[in-house]
Amino acid sequence: YPSAAGGNQMPEPAPPSAPPTSVQTAVRLMYAGAVVSTISFILGLATISSFKHSLKNKYPNYTSQHINSLVTVEIVVVVIVGVIGVGLWVWMARMNAKGRNWARITGTIFFGLNTLDLLGVFARSASAISAVFAIVIWLIGLGAVIMLWRRDSSAYFKRQEIVY
Repeated sequence: YPSAAGGNQMPEPAPPSAPPTSVQTAVRLMYAGAVVSTISFILGLATISSFKHSLKNKYPNYTSQHINSLVTVEIVVVVIVGVIGVGLWVWMARMNAKGRNWARITGTIFFGLNTLDLLGVFARSASAISAVFAIVIWLIGLGAVIMLWRRDSSAYFKRQEIVY
């Protein structure tokens, strides 16, 4: 490399630009999605006893051991889905804030999957509180996706690809 006294130094890369308001809004929405998902997750755990009660009413011939096994499976599913869901919201928020275009695409795919899940909530006649949380989470995701694909967001993601 030429010495510092010489004029042939490599230019320093430009610092990454700050995200535009639309990306900042999307990131805030994603963090809100994580909070609402956490509340939904906690409520899901808190309502396990009502799940057990509804199983006993729906399947009166099941033994206590069978009911308890189903409740255990439900707890495991709620914990796994809850932890993964909250983690995905936070991960997508962080990566989109950094301008990672793959995260914008991945977040959009997750929103599509969430849309299918929302349809499933109505198909399986979930409780009213579950339906409300599912709708709120879906609306948060919709808002985030809209913000991520605005023109100023797209320009930000393009600039970040060059820097990244």
